[in-house]
Amino acid sequence: MLKIRLGVAPAAGTGPGEFAGLAQRLEEAGVDSLWLSELVYSPEVDPMIGMAHALARTAKLKVGTGVAILPGRHPVLVAKQLLTLAGLAPKRVLPVFGLRPARAAEHDLFPVPPGRRAAVFDESLTLLRRLLEEDEVSFDGEFFQVSEVKLGPRPAKRLDVWLGGSAPAALRRTGRLADGWLGSFLTPAQARDARLAIQEAAAEAGREIEEDHFGLSLAVAEHGLPGELVAAAARRNPGAPVTDLVATSWADARRLVEQHIEAGLSKFVIRPGPGDFDDFLEKFQAELVPLQN
Repeated sequence: MLKIRLGVAPAAGTGPGEFAGLAQRLEEAGVDSLWLSELVYSPEVDPMIGMAHALARTAKLKVGTGVAILPGRHPVLVAKQLLTLAGLAPKRVLPVFGLRPARAAEHDLFPVPPGRRAAVFDESLTLLRRLLEEDEVSFDGEFFQVSEVKLGPRPAKRLDVWLGGSAPAALRRTGRLADGWLGSFLTPAQARDARLAIQEAAAEAGREIEEDHFGLSLAVAEHGLPGELVAAAARRNPGAPVTDLVATSWADARRLVEQHIEAGLSKFVIRPGPGDFDDFLEKFQAELVPLQN
């Protein structure tokens, strides 16, 4: 049986002031996990700094990036951050990485050689995984060269690295190089196809991804669909009905989560639309938390 878990993301535009007490509040409410997006040109907290703050203020809450950008960052520095967080908060650090920022205006903040972003991503992931798993690493790649790097103790439990993205190349990359997958703006049928494609790519690479390491980020906009959310859904999944990608009521949210569970997904990040976060959290607990097992 798949282990079903549901976490939440902060409301859009949640700045440091509002974020400061959020992690404790979620832990007290019994929420499994908190997920932080990388949105630089916004009031929202930086995901790595937000993770450190949330983990320090709680004892059980898991905290993840949903998603952070890896190409354009040096893998050694990223590995050091993750190992530090995992050492301070064992079993509660959930890194998910993506190829490029969701907002085009932020692309230049993560510089890579022109036309080589996918190649940099692959090499970054390969080096990052080794840094997280080996006591000493030497690496001579096209983009990164390191010699006898030692970053300190590794956590007793291996740190999983998940990826986002739904393009065919992204799914193949997940199968070849990652431990799990977090999709978004997909119908249940598309999510099933994505899972199968990842598992096929993993098998071709002589790997296996745990069956409960497939998830989805789902927005719940019960008070109306914001234009930015509609535009994002259309951009990410052209032609798909927005109501198959975004829940417009809590009944829809439960229906979509149940359909994605049938498609083989088991981890969910529920994102609030416009409205009162207290009301969102209360309905999340009443409508979706009972689906956990």
